[in-house]
Amino acid sequence: MNQLLSIYEGNLAQPSSIGSYKPEDVVFLLKDLSNVELERGTEDREEAIQSGTHYSEMLPIEYRPSDDYIQLYRETLLATANKVAEAVAVVSEQIVARRGKSVVLASLARAGTPIGVLIKRYLQTFHGLDVPHYSISIIRGKGIDENALKYMLRRHPDGNIQFVDGWTGKGAIRKVLIEACGSFYDRYGVRLNDDLAVLADPGCCSATYGTREDFLIPSACLNSTVSGLVSRTVLRDDLIGPDDYHGAKFYRELAEDDLSNEYVDTIEAQSEAVREAAKAKAEQLLSDGEDPVTWQGEQDIRAIQRDYGIADVNLVKPGVGETTRVLLRRVPWKILVDDKSNPNLAPILLLAADRGVPVEEYPELTYSCCGIIKPLKGESE
Repeated sequence: MNQLLSIYEGNLAQPSSIGSYKPEDVVFLLKDLSNVELERGTEDREEAIQSGTHYSEMLPIEYRPSDDYIQLYRETLLATANKVAEAVAVVSEQIVARRGKSVVLASLARAGTPIGVLIKRYLQTFHGLDVPHYSISIIRGKGIDENALKYMLRRHPDGNIQFVDGWTGKGAIRKVLIEACGSFYDRYGVRLNDDLAVLADPGCCSATYGTREDFLIPSACLNSTVSGLVSRTVLRDDLIGPDDYHGAKFYRELAEDDLSNEYVDTIEAQSEAVREAAKAKAEQLLSDGEDPVTWQGEQDIRAIQRDYGIADVNLVKPGVGETTRVLLRRVPWKILVDDKSNPNLAPILLLAADRGVPVEEYPELTYSCCGIIKPLKGESE
């Protein structure tokens, strides 16, 4: 009982008014660090990460895509909006079936945020549920923001927290979530469900998913301009106090380039058309008694690590979403693809050509593609 009471002790900051989404769509439980200089150039940041500086202590400079790339993003969004909407509906139907009406959405900033917005809207439209939705930080090697969890538990003591993200790679964040929920129980006596709901789970490491296909979720194409103008999350002792939430920057100066609300509106517009097919798929997944979490993707990554003599597995980033991130904000060495004619790969091939990164075919890859970060030394993100 004393453990449980400790959740309600101490002062927690009120949420910052950051992000370009509508206030009713999401509340960011993040400390506003907009006035702090945190960005470092790609090469400088990569060297720092691989020399031991934790990636959460600095930010990449926001990549400004070319007009051609923005055009490709828009074409991809139109081509996949129906598919993404169906995955949102499949996941939403599973969430309401498993978690009930008292669900509280906790999307993992920042890739999970637009997905959480879409799930919240779906549950409102088709189930009449006005569920709370928060965006919170989780960081590999440091864990989840426990102050954010405490805030949600205080505000919604009878709520059932459902963690949400965009997609899985090799499952690193899911493992952090599992460990974090275990630590939270040990510390406070509160058991949280470590299930991570994602739209695409090519790595086979989530039980609640829309599809196992490794297709491009268009929000992976861009950074803050499709995620509410919010940066990656930051955790540094000199910036984040014991009662603070993890930090992030709000890039207000990019407002003219912001596509965040257009993105969710475009996908939401397809919800009615896909609902019946999605309900049928969700019912099939719910009736499947077998545990769908096999971590198959991780096994494939170990094979790539062996074949290419890569000492640090963290330099291997599988899946369309993670490969896009490698090309946007890391120093890529090469890109592996299952088949260069795979239609899911158009944005990857354009970005690779733009940055002069070689692309190689790697047959029988579980994923559509895999990005390999250029090895320097030390640890990686």
